[in-house]
Amino acid sequence: MTTIFDALTESHEKQRILLDAILQTSAGSEARASFYQDLKSELAAHAAAEERHFYAPLIQSDNSIDLTRHGIAEHHVIDKIIAQLDDTDYNSSAWLTLAKKLKHKVLHHLEEEEQRFFQIAGKVLTSEEKVSLGEAYNEEMVS
Repeated sequence: MTTIFDALTESHEKQRILLDAILQTSAGSEARASFYQDLKSELAAHAAAEERHFYAPLIQSDNSIDLTRHGIAEHHVIDKIIAQLDDTDYNSSAWLTLAKKLKHKVLHHLEEEEQRFFQIAGKVLTSEEKVSLGEAYNEEMVS
């Protein structure tokens, strides 16, 4: 049985791998463009599914409402950095600087979720909810 925490952690690991891969590419390489598109797709799908299947049920609890709002706000900041990356030439040093900024912001977000938010959510959600939300999250991620 996959819980919501397992499902989110799996996506978080993909994000970490792609962020590392992007920063190891050289300017103008096809790999940079490919890894970046994969990361964009993963981040977009993850944010949508996470907001629907993790944040939405948690925003209803007084114990997790503040962290939920914070998580959603961080998704918006990440979206803004991605928009800046989209408007910047892959070959420029400015692109690499923005990519590093994106990595920093995403890693901060993932760590905060895994270290703080998961513990609070674990107390708010029932065992059944953890499993059903994990299944719903995974279903959305593959569709």
